[in-house]
Amino acid sequence: MPPTTTREIHLAARPRGWPTAETFALVETPLPALRDGQVLVKNLFMSVDPYMRPRMNAGESYVPPFEVGECLDGAAVGEILESQAVGFASGDLVVSRRGWRDAFVAQAAEVQRIERTPVPLTAHLGVLGGTGFTAWVGLRIAETKEGDRVFVSGAAGAVGSIAGQLAKRRGCFVVGSAGSADKVKLLTEEFGFDAAFNYRDGDIAKQIAATSPEGIDVYFDNVGGAHLEAALTTLRDHGRVAACGAISTYNDAAPTPGPHNLFQVVSKRLTIRGFIVIDWLAERPAFLEEVGPLVAQGVLRSRETIVEGLEHAPRALLEMMRGANVGKMIVKLT
Repeated sequence: MPPTTTREIHLAARPRGWPTAETFALVETPLPALRDGQVLVKNLFMSVDPYMRPRMNAGESYVPPFEVGECLDGAAVGEILESQAVGFASGDLVVSRRGWRDAFVAQAAEVQRIERTPVPLTAHLGVLGGTGFTAWVGLRIAETKEGDRVFVSGAAGAVGSIAGQLAKRRGCFVVGSAGSADKVKLLTEEFGFDAAFNYRDGDIAKQIAATSPEGIDVYFDNVGGAHLEAALTTLRDHGRVAACGAISTYNDAAPTPGPHNLFQVVSKRLTIRGFIVIDWLAERPAFLEEVGPLVAQGVLRSRETIVEGLEHAPRALLEMMRGANVGKMIVKLT
């Protein structure tokens, strides 16, 4: 018997600073009756991503904010339980933007069918999903080329770990920062980074310089804050920055002061370019053509941290923002 209700994680209150238990609410809601052109989907896995934190704030960003009292959303992989839509059948696997809930009813246009392959389903949320695509686009944004010295912050995370590996495949010397000795070891021994360091061990600019005395050409910025300031110091003339995220500032209760050394953008003739991956969707087939075979062959490595149970999704989000994850943070829905 198909479910008639679903559990959802709602935004209960807008946080100031770090979210707390009171920020979220686990709510059971009825599922609407299935109509022509719709599918009923049971979610199997959902993605947890840094951009979800700014969406909890009021005001427009590059995506609409979450509304208080409404269900959060995000990427998810699920299985169709019932279909009244042409081209979809019970048992089909789909990806959607309807995470943070156990099940949902939606128009067929809101889901995309994926094939059953030896590649784990969770890869469609990570290395073959939005995070892998973000890494690929960021390297394009920075015009990364053979011989570049590339620095990636948050390099043991979902985006950073893929960006570093793809940069290596482009013939670059790649340096990564991470927040623990174990993650540093992972970057060099599993992901193939040329050098890595623990940003907690001391001055970030000095640690970059120790790995790249002649400076860096590209900075893939997942962190912002002190990492960006350090990168501006160590970038060579005509260096490029792909500004992907600034997770170090997302939970600041007050505006974060900018880097004190921004004049280096002028003196070194640097290029800093922010990007939103949804602007590049036309390039997704090219991304899959390049990256899909690398994943299938096991050449491109990815790690996942999996938390079980929808009720633990808020904890997974907080742990991801604190850097407790390695690679992609995934919630398994049971």
